[in-house]
Amino acid sequence: LEEEVDPGMVSGLEIIKYPDPRLRASNDDVGEDDFNTDHLKALTRRMFDLMYAAQGVGLAAPQVGINRRIMVYNELGDPKKWMGETVLLNPAIVEKSEGVDYETEGCLSFPEMNGEVMRHKWIKVEAMNLKGKKFKKKFTGFEARLFQHEYDHLEGVVYIDHLDEEDMEEVQPALEELAKEFG
Repeated sequence: LEEEVDPGMVSGLEIIKYPDPRLRASNDDVGEDDFNTDHLKALTRRMFDLMYAAQGVGLAAPQVGINRRIMVYNELGDPKKWMGETVLLNPAIVEKSEGVDYETEGCLSFPEMNGEVMRHKWIKVEAMNLKGKKFKKKFTGFEARLFQHEYDHLEGVVYIDHLDEEDMEEVQPALEELAKEFG
């Protein structure tokens, strides 16, 4: 994958950056009236457009300033490989492995930063699709990591919350710079 970039406004959406309070706000479920609507389909399409423009692999609605329990991802990060596109609404982790691993993660809302994050090796999830149909799925490997990262956004948790002291010290100057830019 290529280095993530900030594409600015794409399809009327923009990635919000730390310390915007919407990244930590509570997020409402997608309601019955929203399922299977053109509005919801268009929103998730626009989220994919922005994610691809940023050269990312996942995006949660709070990252575009919409505090709803919506996430999109394509672990391949390639718009030509659209069969890998996944939309999850109102997801919940219902089971997780005791086994964990550590990998370097970054985040579109924290540009030019990364650090080691512990994640469960596998998770079982309940979620709904765009039509409001509930489903269960087990995620493993990179997809499990990607899901957990985006799920954290829906819980008001961001990747720096998982960093150890050393990694946090490393990103602190960049966090302070973002805080200055935010005002």
